Amino acid sequence: MKENVIISLADSNYFELLNELIDSIKQFKECENTAICIMDAGLTDKQKSILSSKVDKIKPADWDIEVPDFKVKGREWLKSQVSRAFLPKYFPDYKKYLWIDADAWVNSWEAIKLYFKGCENQKLSIASSADRAYGRVLRAEWLIGSLAKIKSQNYKHAKSSGFSEKIARQVALKPHLNIGVFALEENAPHWEVWQKNLKIALKAGKIWGSEQIAMNITIYSDNLPVEILPAYCNWILVDGIKFDEKRNTLVEPYLPNHQIGIVHFAGKNNDAIRNNKDYISRVETVDGKIIDMKLRFRN
Repeated sequence: MKENVIISLADSNYFELLNELIDSIKQFKECENTAICIMDAGLTDKQKSILSSKVDKIKPADWDIEVPDFKVKGREWLKSQVSRAFLPKYFPDYKKYLWIDADAWVNSWEAIKLYFKGCENQKLSIASSADRAYGRVLRAEWLIGSLAKIKSQNYKHAKSSGFSEKIARQVALKPHLNIGVFALEENAPHWEVWQKNLKIALKAGKIWGSEQIAMNITIYSDNLPVEILPAYCNWILVDGIKFDEKRNTLVEPYLPNHQIGIVHFAGKNNDAIRNNKDYISRVETVDGKIIDMKLRFRN
């Protein structure tokens, strides 16, 4: 049996993105030793039939933590915010679990190796939403003179999710960990602590983003071990990406122009690309030229 597994989730609307993610994984020979499993949050029978020939297992996602119907509003895909904290329950007997959001694709196997390597010795392997290319990570509301009210994603979400002021301040100025791609060992202590924090977040706050703030609190307040990977392992600044024509690959915008490992179409800025696989982006090359590119994965 394969020791490691890559898992994702989608409904019928995200099928094309999920299918592209799977194809991007399978382009690498190294994937032969890694299982691919899918959580179904509303895929059609036809879509599941297409996927079944490419992956090891498909299982329906559950609401592993009870959430009121008025918060769900029929959006079954929101199960991804809950079920990813219970991956060993769905697909037992693997040693290492790597989650990749369906709106991402693998450009370099190096990132996969780093995620699996980083989670060894019971650590969370994850990248942050902070990078030299991403710009500001905090906002300041200037009051009088040099006085300012600092606003951060971690603080805002911790407070709206029902966590104490003490915990919110503990995570406020820490680099925001992006749970869209992460890896954990089967026996890592993070699963149980994450589930505990997720129950609090789901009870008081919105479903969307609950799993992310719960994990940030697990790391920064509960002090569980973490290996923070470079941003190129989970690259979300798609409009800031560059292309290296000599190497024929997407790279970071600044020297040494490291190859992007996983391209992630997260956030409203990437809506157009997520919704249209033929969307044309204007991309700068490392030599300073501007070229037209489709940034979705293609075989």
